[in-house]
Amino acid sequence: MSSSSLFSDTPRPAQSQQGKPLGAPPVGSTTAGSPPVRAPLAERLRPRRFEDLYGQEHLFDEQGEGSFIRQLTQSPAESMSSSEMASLILWGPPGCGKTTLARLIAEKSQHTVMVVSAVASGTSELRVLFKESQKRKQQGQGSILFIDEIHRFNRAQQDLFLPYIEDGTIVLLGSTTENPSFELNGALLSRCHVMRLKALSDDALLRVLARAEKETATPLPLAQEDRHKLIRLCSGDARVLLNRLAVLYAYNESRKDKGVMAWEDVERLVHKHLPLHDKDRDAHYNLASVLHKSLRASDVDAALYWLARTLHAGEDASFVARRLTRFASEDIGLADPHALGVALAAWDSYMRLGSPEGDLALAHAVIYLATAPKSNAAYRAWQDAERAAQDTPSLPPKMALLNAPTDMMKKMGYAKGYAYDHNHEHAFSGYDCFPQNMARRQFYQPAPRGFERDINKRLEWWQKQRQKKAKDHEN
Repeated sequence: MSSSSLFSDTPRPAQSQQGKPLGAPPVGSTTAGSPPVRAPLAERLRPRRFEDLYGQEHLFDEQGEGSFIRQLTQSPAESMSSSEMASLILWGPPGCGKTTLARLIAEKSQHTVMVVSAVASGTSELRVLFKESQKRKQQGQGSILFIDEIHRFNRAQQDLFLPYIEDGTIVLLGSTTENPSFELNGALLSRCHVMRLKALSDDALLRVLARAEKETATPLPLAQEDRHKLIRLCSGDARVLLNRLAVLYAYNESRKDKGVMAWEDVERLVHKHLPLHDKDRDAHYNLASVLHKSLRASDVDAALYWLARTLHAGEDASFVARRLTRFASEDIGLADPHALGVALAAWDSYMRLGSPEGDLALAHAVIYLATAPKSNAAYRAWQDAERAAQDTPSLPPKMALLNAPTDMMKKMGYAKGYAYDHNHEHAFSGYDCFPQNMARRQFYQPAPRGFERDINKRLEWWQKQRQKKAKDHEN
């Protein structure tokens, strides 16, 4: 935990000073007997004004989620009381400006600021801060509690905030990289406004790069094309970009030749930025979802792209193969009966070959599935059949359809009246196999595509035969 040292170069009076600071020291700060500590480039270039928060322009719209921030930026600092400030959950990927936005809001409010990392703090530390905030409230002073990585707190810890938010003891500012609707409990969410921050666009990162060159008065000797390559390697993360710029600046100072840097040298220095991907978090399910939907849309090129993205992110190939197999049943079904076999064969091939050889088998399956005729008729039929079974769980089958392996069962009527289909013309008896007191239902309604067109012709013929036999039986 720390005071507002995280939020300004010069701490305001009456700030909580517990624990060690979480942020980098201010530029030029010193410790007794030590030389000045120079903050990292990312910290030195952290925006000090709302208008310098690149890539999040939607937060400053006059309407919608930006209305609060716009009101805050236009209101005098001394007029912002705790009752007028909303508790906020700032949700977005790493390096998009969550902590910076929290700093700017805290500085604008003039409240006492307390900073907690959910990774390093527990219930006892929170209770101490709540007591301090209650004392300040009695003195007419507001308190902001900034929680970094708030999703790390469990549900019981999240419940601790509720009464203090409710009575205005604290204004909560929480930052998280995870979807709040999954990671935060409903009671806390109902008391907070969620603001979604976006990964920075290439244009926003280029503005960050330009600002770094301006602030350091040191243009980087990078070709324009290589600037864009560098930006793309950063995956929308401003912190990653600035950390890489620091490396490039250090390398440039050591060069005797001050000409344009070769891209091979740049790539060697900055390495490759692994894409944001947690195997049990949003990125995991988002990539799986977009791959599935690309297949469903028969967009074979997009599906291949998302397959490559998914595997490049380090996703378990077995998970991908499982999703492809599911897709074959859910979205293709009997429109192409071979699709399920192709998916299973690709899965088996990958398990035998491993990566990278087995990646091609998955690509093979993706191409086949994306270009196959689509039908969710089997999927819908199964859902309808499940609902019907749940609604009628106790209806017994007709006695004629039951086996009669013993004399007693025969005497009781088991198998009596059973029509053996192979003894009938076209091997079709037309017998109604639904329970005695249940009307016929058509769960499976094939699509007019692919192999299901042939299936539909059979179903229509069989239905006509049933109707004919029923009419003959009446006569």
